[in-house]
Amino acid sequence: MYLAGIDVGSVTTKLVVIDEQNKVIFQTYLRTAGGPILSIQTAFRQLREKVGSDLEISGVGTTGSGRHLASLMVGADVVKNEITAHATAARFVAPEVRTVIDIGGQDSKIIFLNQGVSTGFNMNTVCAAGTGSFLDHQAARLGIPIEEFGELALKSKSPVRIAGRCGVFAESDLIHKQQMGYPKEDLIAGLCLALVSNYLTNVARNRKIEPLVLFQGGVAANIGIRAAFETKLNIPIIVPKYYQVMGALGAALIARKEMLARPRQTGFRGIYAITNFTCRPRSFICADCANNCEVNELYIQDELISRWGSKCGKWENLNLPSAKAVNLVQEAPLKTISS
Repeated sequence: MYLAGIDVGSVTTKLVVIDEQNKVIFQTYLRTAGGPILSIQTAFRQLREKVGSDLEISGVGTTGSGRHLASLMVGADVVKNEITAHATAARFVAPEVRTVIDIGGQDSKIIFLNQGVSTGFNMNTVCAAGTGSFLDHQAARLGIPIEEFGELALKSKSPVRIAGRCGVFAESDLIHKQQMGYPKEDLIAGLCLALVSNYLTNVARNRKIEPLVLFQGGVAANIGIRAAFETKLNIPIIVPKYYQVMGALGAALIARKEMLARPRQTGFRGIYAITNFTCRPRSFICADCANNCEVNELYIQDELISRWGSKCGKWENLNLPSAKAVNLVQEAPLKTISS
């Protein structure tokens, strides 16, 4: 019984397949590059190249900002928000986890757990300082490969003080200190410390961080940021083996639980079909009332499979082929913790 999890974010797309023992047999981490449809198909092409088209996948879960599009494309059995997916994967990897620090390409989040139960979370609001895209930009501006960013930070003997309250101020202060002639390693170390301070203030909102702490998401690869967290918190920060694909892993684990709890035939379209069909979104403005809703449609092989976006709901299931309907498990709305 193989299960698949797909995590489609604004910057990256992740696919994980697990076996009956919840062992990861396949994982991939791709740049979404503004094209989630193509990135999802590319991920399944990589899966096909490794295991073939005949792998029997018994359930699929999707998560991330593009989870609904992904679910319609692949025929998902469960759709969950990224908080639930990341918390599920964290509990699986480390049952004693108390805090999950997750920093991705364009967003940051923190999840608090107690005895395996999620007790709250926060996400970044307007400031993207410290996210992967911000760090990529600063590395490019300094002429440093992002892969070497963290290693340079660890070489610093005297980190420069950088204003990290927001991304704009951090970049401006970094440029100013750079023009003063500070070594790159001291600039980078100072930036890492500033961005961690920003995270603790604006995302964690100064709530106590209790061990065991897992650091996941693409930025967890940056050992400079990890070291800055350990300096600021004075506790060990653990980066799990599958830190880049924890959302997708969580989606696969949730799919297994759902398919065991409600046995049924999966809606998964199949590896070969996903890698070969054409998938095309389009939209139109409904002028039937003053709302002027933008109605979105998704076509697979030129066949309409879904509509969404109208406030009154009149377009959602109008003239859709019943054979293509996707049985989705509804997710509860997210509720952030109060600071």
